[in-house]
Amino acid sequence: MNLFFKPEEVQSPELREQTLMSGLSDFLSHSRRSCEYYQNTLAGIDLSKVDNRAALAALPITRKSDLIELQKINMPFAGIVPAAKRPDRVFQSPGPIYEPEFDKQDWWRLGQAFYAAGFRAGDVVQNCLSYHLTPGGFIMDSGARACGCSVIPAGPGQGELQLEMIENLRPNGYCGTPSFLHILLEKAQHYGKDISSITKALVTGEALSAQLRAIFEQADIQVKQAYATADIGLIAYESVVDEGLVVAEDIILEIVRPGSLEPVSRGEVGEVVITRLDRGYPLIRFATGDLSAELLGQSPCGRTNMRIKGWLGRADQTTKVKGLFIHPEQVERIRLAHAGIAKVRLVVSKDAHKDSMCLMCEITNASAGLDEQTVQENIRAITQLSGTVKFVTAGSLPDDGLVIDDQR
Repeated sequence: MNLFFKPEEVQSPELREQTLMSGLSDFLSHSRRSCEYYQNTLAGIDLSKVDNRAALAALPITRKSDLIELQKINMPFAGIVPAAKRPDRVFQSPGPIYEPEFDKQDWWRLGQAFYAAGFRAGDVVQNCLSYHLTPGGFIMDSGARACGCSVIPAGPGQGELQLEMIENLRPNGYCGTPSFLHILLEKAQHYGKDISSITKALVTGEALSAQLRAIFEQADIQVKQAYATADIGLIAYESVVDEGLVVAEDIILEIVRPGSLEPVSRGEVGEVVITRLDRGYPLIRFATGDLSAELLGQSPCGRTNMRIKGWLGRADQTTKVKGLFIHPEQVERIRLAHAGIAKVRLVVSKDAHKDSMCLMCEITNASAGLDEQTVQENIRAITQLSGTVKFVTAGSLPDDGLVIDDQR
């Protein structure tokens, strides 16, 4: 049995770097020729000389947080998808941000992560990420099937039905958020259901705490993490617990000082920036908004690509709740929908290992007739997530510019 999903995972770092950089200039030139967006952002740059990281670091950055406005100007993909290419699927993430998918095997490249988590041909995987609008379910689905697994497209929620499916179909794997796996374990104990068939899991969409990992290990479930986004697909994945995340093959990862183009020193915390080397959806120096740092040395598993320390926070106020991004622009849209709300702050916290949101609303004299239920309905309509509402008096919230307060 192969120890690695792809032989490139154990190639020398020098060979990997040479391979990535040798094709970079041609990739950039093709992207500029075929994509309206890069015709503008890369105009006047001699791309023939961009064949090393220092030259790459001089190119403009495209920020994930900018995609909302860029796509409004040029629907649906801001001119980043070549005009000659037609996506097989189009997804919408909160914002809204539209993402394409091209229907080829493992387009999101999650197979590497599933394989490192112990998934093999013949495994049956209960996939509990959503297949509706957002690409999460499809991202995990394609990665599991790339390893030869059968997939149950369960999606999130409907806990009692999910338990029944597990008892009947006896899947040995789970993929989804760690919080939902914890919910299934709690419900199984409450209802006396047997879900002991699940012995391995690949989780994503949320940080995996040491406390939750210990709960899963006590249930005899070996859990690994994948760091992926709806735009990039797989960025990095866990192969050995507490040894960081191995960067995926076929991307170029930089860590830059937030708000700048400049890469940080090795080991220093900065913003994760990815160049996705896919001609169908070329993302060049795409700033994810996530903070991380390089973990020096190589993984003890034998994989030779660089490692990062995992998710260390956000470079901007955009945050992820139950696997979905929440943007400051969305919070402002909620405020603008109600004439009686002067200022808002979305407080994100964890309650019993579950993400929760509370929208703090400063109310004015124009708030007559405004009720919490109406605002809650607007939260769900705009973010696709539920949240509570708390009305506070004018002047109660600090004037510090903070719109999303992530307290997790």
